Amino acid sequence: MKPYQIDFIRLALDAGVLRFGEFALKSGRSSPYFFNIGAIAGGGAMARLAEAYAAAYRDAGLDADLLFGPAYKGIPLAATMATALAGQGLDLGYAYNRKEAKDHGEGGTLVGADPAGKRVVIVDDVLTAGTALRQSVALLREAGAEPVAAMIALDRQERGAGVASAVEEAEAELGLRVVPLVTVAEVMTHLADAGIAPEALTAMRDYQARYGTATA
Repeated sequence: MKPYQIDFIRLALDAGVLRFGEFALKSGRSSPYFFNIGAIAGGGAMARLAEAYAAAYRDAGLDADLLFGPAYKGIPLAATMATALAGQGLDLGYAYNRKEAKDHGEGGTLVGADPAGKRVVIVDDVLTAGTALRQSVALLREAGAEPVAAMIALDRQERGAGVASAVEEAEAELGLRVVPLVTVAEVMTHLADAGIAPEALTAMRDYQARYGTATA
């Protein structure tokens, strides 16, 4: 794994982003782990998270003009990632959307840099059913932008209704690349290498054997 991936997993553990136990998912499955990027609630942790996103952007060889953060969790991600990249000499614009269109002032749904004619990377936390990503892609294309990729923190590598994961389904349907900071397989590798939470690791392996994709 890359250094930024290891630092991100450590951050997720330290900040309580990644927790172990029994968690009911929207799918109805009972997961032995839960991932919530909203647990990042401090400046130092947010800076580390932004640096991880920036490193993943460069590592993936992405080339965009603008970062887009879907409301709500994507907003601070896009803003701080843009700041981290600017500190490395890459100055990208960023934009985000409102949940409800504003009918006064500047009006509209989009806030920030104008996406028209821009190549855009969508920055969010997770991709569960892919609904938010589909909405973001439609919104950006309607605004005249070209979504070229999406970035998420974790790919659960978990089957949806069929044999493909939500990430694989979104890539095939929308025709854009989805780049995770880490996959659940990489998280499990780090837990094993570091000797962290062995009982939880066993439960995660069992869960992936039952629900994981072929790539997990």
